Amino acid sequence: MNNYEFRDNLFYDSGGKRLNAKDLFSLIDSDLKNNKWGIRFSKLGLNVVFKISLIESKIRIGFFAVKSNNEYPITSKDGDYLDYIIIDNTWHYLAGQYEEIIECLNKVNIHADSNINFPQYMKLIKTLTDNDVTYIDSVEADSKNISIVDKDVLPGLNAKLFEYQSIGFNWLSFMKRNNCGCILADEMGLGKTLQIITLMGDEFERNKDVHFLIIAPISLLENWRREIAKFYPSLLTIVHHGSNRTGLYFDLLKYNVVITAYTSVRRDLSMLNMIEWDAVILDEAQNIKTPSAERTRTVKMLKRKMGIAVTGTPFENHMTDIWSIVDFVFPGYLGDLNSFNNSYFDSYESAEKLEQMITPIMIRRLVKDVAKDLPERIDIPQPIEMTHQEALLYEDERKQNIEESLKALSFDKIQKLRMFCTHPYVYNAELENIDPLLISQKYTRLCEIMEEIVMNNEKTIIFTSFNRMIDLMVKDLKYRFGVPVLYLNGGIAVNERQTTIDEFSNIEGSAIIVCNPRVAGAGLNITAANHVIHYNLEWNPAIEDQASARAFRRGQEKTVFVHRLYYVNTIEEIMNERIQNKRYLSETAVIGNNGTEQDKKDLIKALSLSPYKEEDL
Repeated sequence: MNNYEFRDNLFYDSGGKRLNAKDLFSLIDSDLKNNKWGIRFSKLGLNVVFKISLIESKIRIGFFAVKSNNEYPITSKDGDYLDYIIIDNTWHYLAGQYEEIIECLNKVNIHADSNINFPQYMKLIKTLTDNDVTYIDSVEADSKNISIVDKDVLPGLNAKLFEYQSIGFNWLSFMKRNNCGCILADEMGLGKTLQIITLMGDEFERNKDVHFLIIAPISLLENWRREIAKFYPSLLTIVHHGSNRTGLYFDLLKYNVVITAYTSVRRDLSMLNMIEWDAVILDEAQNIKTPSAERTRTVKMLKRKMGIAVTGTPFENHMTDIWSIVDFVFPGYLGDLNSFNNSYFDSYESAEKLEQMITPIMIRRLVKDVAKDLPERIDIPQPIEMTHQEALLYEDERKQNIEESLKALSFDKIQKLRMFCTHPYVYNAELENIDPLLISQKYTRLCEIMEEIVMNNEKTIIFTSFNRMIDLMVKDLKYRFGVPVLYLNGGIAVNERQTTIDEFSNIEGSAIIVCNPRVAGAGLNITAANHVIHYNLEWNPAIEDQASARAFRRGQEKTVFVHRLYYVNTIEEIMNERIQNKRYLSETAVIGNNGTEQDKKDLIKALSLSPYKEEDL
C-alpha cells in the first residue's frame, strides 16, 4: 500500500488517480491488512438505498449505505459517484442496485445529492419504475401534506374548506408552483370544484392578471359560473359558449376565468390559442379518454403553462383512458400511444406499475377515506342551461301559456312547462324513438352523474313526478348502464312496495330505483342507496325533504349525496328559489294555487323567465 495515498476518506494511486472498489480488491490481502492508515477492509458489501425527499418544498435525491440499521449518506467526488464507503474506519464496497440506479440517473441527466424540479422528478420516477429499481419516495406523500397557503387568509374565499379540501388545495398550489400538470380525482361529492376555485383565487391574489380556461361538458357550464360567483366573486368570469362566444381573443383577456365547452374549443381553437393560459382545467376529464378523438386532439393543442384534469373516474375501461389524460397534464411522460400499448396491458400487474408512476401527479380521496370530515348529508345543486333548441321550444310553450296562467293564477296551468323541463318526451310522446340524450341537457347531466355512481358500485334513488319519465328511465338507464333498474309509482299496490324495496336493497353492486316522490316519499326505508337525485323539482319543499329522507335516515351507514337538477332561466329556477326561501323561513305548509300575493309574484316571475336569447338566431 506504500504506493497509494489516502486522503479525505478516499484512496489514490501515486499518480493521483482515485481508485475504485475494483482497484482495491485487486490488491493482495497483505497490502490491505498492513496499511499504515489503520483502515480495516471488509469484504462485506453494504446495501444502498436511494431516497427522494421533499425538504422545504424542494425535491432532493441521495444515496445512503445501510449498516446495522443505520443509514450513512454517500457523497460524490468531483461529480463522480463513489462505489465504496468508510464507516468507523472500516471500508465497505457498495452493493445492491447501486449501479442500476446510477444508470437510471444518467439516462435522465440527473445527479444524486442534488435538488431537482418536479418534471425531472417525474421522469426519474418513470425511469426507475421501468427498470424495476427499488427506491424510497416520500415526495408523493409529503407534497399532499405540505402547507403552502393558509386557506384562512384568502380574503376573497366565501367558504370554509374541510381538512382534506385544504390538503387538496395546497397540493394543487404546490403543483402550480412547479408548473407541473396534475389530476384531481376525488370521488364524486368531495368538492373538486371548490378546490379548483380556491386555487384560482389564490393565484388571483398573487397576480390580478391571471387567466384560466375551464373546459367542461355543456351541462356544467352554468354550474361553474355560479360556483365561482358564490365562492370567489372577485374572479372576473365569463361563459364562452353559444350566444356569448366572441371571435376576439382580447375580449377574453378582460376576464380571469373563461368557461367553455369541449365543442366550443374545437370551433375556436385558433382564437383560444392566442392566449397562453396560466392553467387549462378539464372538468369531467374522462371526456378526452379516447386518444384518437378530435375533441382529445384539439384540447391537447391548447397553449398552457399547466394542465389540470378534474375527474371522479380517471380510469374507466382500458389503460389507454388514463394514458390520454396523463398525456394532457404531462405531455410525453408515458411515451407515445404505441409504445404505451406495447408496455402496458389491461391487467392488474400493469395497473399496479402504472399507478406507481402516476401517483405523484394525481390526488384521489374516496368518501370512505374522509368520512370523518364529512357531514352526514351533502346537497349538490346542479343548475343546467338549456340548449338552443330546447330554449326555442320552451319559449313557444311559455308564450302560449302566459296569458291564461296569469288570469287563472294557478300553478296547474303551467304544468306543461314543468313537463318540458323534465324531458321533451314527457311533453311530447312523439319523441319516444329519439335518443333521450340528444334532446335534453338535463338528461345528459343525469347520465354523467350516473356513470360515476355506477363506476363506484353504489345505489341510487331517482325521484321524478311524471310516470312517462319513470317509464323512459327504467327502459333507458337499464340499457345504458347495464344495472338493475326498479321503479315505484302509483300503479304498484301499497302492500307490494316494500317487496320492491327489499329486492332493490338485496341487489349486489350498483342499482337504480326510480320513484314518484308522492308514492315513495313517506314511510319507506331505502337506506341501501346513498345517492338521491331529484330529477325535477316540486313546489312543496316538504315533498322533496320527505323523499330525500328515504335514504337519509336512521340506519344509513354512508354519507348521503342529494343531487338537485334544475334548468336556469326557467320555471324550475323560480321553484328552486321558492323551495330555498320556504326552508329558510322554516315553513312546511303545502304551497298551492291559493291566490296569495306571493303566489302571484312567483307565478309572474316564473312566466317571465326565458332561456331563449334572440341573438342565438
